[in-house]
Amino acid sequence: MNLAKRNRILRASPAIRAMVAENALQPSDLIAPLFVVEGKGIREEIASMPGYFRNSVDLILKEVRELHGLGIPAVLLFVKVPEKLKDNRGKEAVNPGGLMQRTVRAIKEALPEMVVMTDVALDPYSLHGHDGIVEDQQILNDETVEVLVEMSLTHAIAGADFVAPSDMMDGRIGAIRAALEQHHHHGTGIMSYAAKYASCFYGPFRDALDSAPGFGDKKTYQMDYSNSREALLEVSQDIDEGADIIMIKPALPYLDVISKVRQKFQVPISAYQVSGEYSMIKAAGQKGWMDESRAILESLTCIKRAGADLIATYFAKAAAHLIRDGKS
Repeated sequence: MNLAKRNRILRASPAIRAMVAENALQPSDLIAPLFVVEGKGIREEIASMPGYFRNSVDLILKEVRELHGLGIPAVLLFVKVPEKLKDNRGKEAVNPGGLMQRTVRAIKEALPEMVVMTDVALDPYSLHGHDGIVEDQQILNDETVEVLVEMSLTHAIAGADFVAPSDMMDGRIGAIRAALEQHHHHGTGIMSYAAKYASCFYGPFRDALDSAPGFGDKKTYQMDYSNSREALLEVSQDIDEGADIIMIKPALPYLDVISKVRQKFQVPISAYQVSGEYSMIKAAGQKGWMDESRAILESLTCIKRAGADLIATYFAKAAAHLIRDGKS
């Protein structure tokens, strides 16, 4: 054959493939979600997330130091709230001495250079497991936003670098931004879950925090998975209201949404490889149905290829080790 172009030339060796790679996953692309529990010396494996743990604050600090040493720049904090502290108004969510606020202070005191992001939503604090205040089995939007604003302020005071509203209430980004400005927290960023879908892939996460909804579902505030154009409207509104980074969640089933948002907007985009994605890969790896290490790197690189600048993933530590060791 006399071919004018042989595409395989650029695939001939690892060195050549690395030279012409369009995307390269780095530890600096990753955000590590962490689950925090009350107590000391506590490390509890999450049954539906093999190899992932809830940790007390003292062990969270060890984890954060290890992540930082691997080049991972940021952590995203979630807290498991004791049942006795749950109510329908988020009283514990706005407690300046609450578990989230204490964890933020501890991390920033121990390792100031680590970027600390905090989950802002009421589901971990709710008797009903919903992201907002409930009345007659309806989720109240405006009343919930008032609590989210106060919650965000307590996180900012504690030292959070970014608050990350994951609730999907209308208008909360603008309200939070206005409050941060009014109270002179000009340096606190907002990473908005701008396009968060009502997804079955969150199941293991809800086990981790015991935050499954007690009735109904979250489809009146999280997005319909049939829609992608709607995501562009949500993202545009959150940017206009003051979001610094926007989040798309889940990641792998919504690569088309990540790509569409990347093409239209110039803000930093984060994507969340959620608990169900993690658990599927872990389960398949444990069964011998796929190579777990290769699946980790391929899935994360695909998310980056779609347009994500940052990726929140439970594989952050494992991926950083694989990258350091030159795996591909």
